[in-house]
Amino acid sequence: MSAAGTTRPPGQGAHAPARDAPSAPRAAEPARAARLEAALGDPFDPGNPHGHLALLRADEAREVPEATEALLAEAGLAAEFVPHDLGGRLTGLEELARVLRPLFRRDLALGYGFGITSLFAASSVWTAGDEDQRRSLAGVLLGGGRVTIVHREVAHANAILRDEMHAGPRPGGGWLVGGRKDVVINAHRANAFVMYARTSEGDGPRSHSVLILGPDAPAAGEVRRLGRVNTPGMRGAHFSGLELDGVALPDGALVGTVGDGVSLALRSFQTSHCLVPGTVLAGVDSVLRMAVRAATENRPDARPTRRGRKVLAGVFADLLACDAMAVTGLRAMSLVPEQSYLLGAAVKYTMPDLLREDLEELATVLGGRGYDRGPLYGGFQKLVRDLPVAGLGHAGTAVCQAVIVPQLPALARTAWFRTAEPPPALFTPGAPLPLFDHRRLAHSRTDDLLTATLVGVTGRLEGHTGHGSPHSALAALARTFVEELRTLRVHCVTLSGAFDPQACALADRYALVLSAAAVLGLWEARATHGDAFLGDPAWAVLALSRIARRLGVRGADPSDGTVEAVLDELLARCRERRSLDLYGTRLSG
Repeated sequence: MSAAGTTRPPGQGAHAPARDAPSAPRAAEPARAARLEAALGDPFDPGNPHGHLALLRADEAREVPEATEALLAEAGLAAEFVPHDLGGRLTGLEELARVLRPLFRRDLALGYGFGITSLFAASSVWTAGDEDQRRSLAGVLLGGGRVTIVHREVAHANAILRDEMHAGPRPGGGWLVGGRKDVVINAHRANAFVMYARTSEGDGPRSHSVLILGPDAPAAGEVRRLGRVNTPGMRGAHFSGLELDGVALPDGALVGTVGDGVSLALRSFQTSHCLVPGTVLAGVDSVLRMAVRAATENRPDARPTRRGRKVLAGVFADLLACDAMAVTGLRAMSLVPEQSYLLGAAVKYTMPDLLREDLEELATVLGGRGYDRGPLYGGFQKLVRDLPVAGLGHAGTAVCQAVIVPQLPALARTAWFRTAEPPPALFTPGAPLPLFDHRRLAHSRTDDLLTATLVGVTGRLEGHTGHGSPHSALAALARTFVEELRTLRVHCVTLSGAFDPQACALADRYALVLSAAAVLGLWEARATHGDAFLGDPAWAVLALSRIARRLGVRGADPSDGTVEAVLDELLARCRERRSLDLYGTRLSG
């Protein structure tokens, strides 16, 4: 049976364990997110025009799911990408991620293709544009139009990051732009383009500038929208080429000053570094739910096999760890925007690999169902295809390395074990935040808030030394990561900042240490608030033990009781149709 209304929810059975509600309330779901979740309906219902089956069929046909795009347009989703002072709804990135998760839980390509790309394109204008530029681009989005980004070429480039536009001064004033990009998302229907164009022949930090093309037609030249390019993933999104030939733009098309392109990218791309993982995670949430269904189907106690329990609980712990890091990064951009630069890069650097590994583990639970093309399990293969495109593959990793590696020597000398701990609100999902302002983002600070949290929480756990208790296991793991940070300091203090294999390996380890710090900060905050599950050490112990394993360092192995406690929460959330992230919110299916 395939309809959600006629199948037993995952984990439900005659012997399913009873479970008390959390002793402290979780952050309320934003009303807009709840409305979108309800409007999209039960994704497992084969008759739902916005469900998995309809979206899978559109993906197979490489078509945009028009009915769902129409629903999103009617809901005014584009207003979520426009700052509040310009007439939109964007007040904070954490809330934006929560509003977008219902969409990404169903289809990554739809999440990208319908609108989030508009935010990534507009973010440089929100960051450094003048008032006319900001209001013009806001008008495009609020009027139902689309904005897309034309990336510059980078090392390790994939198709999206290969080739670039060139711009130079035009006689009489303004800019003359030319060049070709073969893969630009929504190039065929964008009303405006934000271009990172080469304005200098050198390769230094002042080599590129940001220019806006549209919404008005250029004064001269030709804009050619080329044929569609088929991609292996996100097949429902529309990628096509863009060629500019002698396109004349006015002086007012320049965002910031000449040569600001790289600096603006480093500042404005912080939003995507956290927002992409923080929304893509919802797709893995759906696949984990599918795996729970597969593992509990036809089992008399509605519980997975012993091996399945370890995999499912472990992936659930990973999801919570990833969400801790993503949400911390998103909140940092409102609370401490001048210090969020490194954290954002570390989130984007670490999470895509963790989520990819999780999909590989879940494949062992799904077995043959992983090749199913129906509404219950068909989303697995689609997510496997889509995830690399969402993370930009190796190119995305290289971009984050370019942020982290040069900072490691300074961090080792001046920040680690010296930076003050951040405000507790950083680790309180859903708590009120100052209005987010792109213009406050920076890329020059070398404070390290999360390593300060790691050291601080570890110190406060020092009293838990008894053998065998969950808190003592957590304390032991925390000490393991502090020792790893000490080792990193020894190796990083002498680095030159060059991109060699040693520096990249140290960046890998550093990013994993930050993920452990986010787990500890989130756990301590929820324990303070009396959260029955997130405030219990079990999930944090399991998450940290898996991070320690990835580092190859010796950490406490989680007990069977720890795994069972995390599994119980997972099964309960699946029974109750609640999300598998930090918020545990109600879902339509």
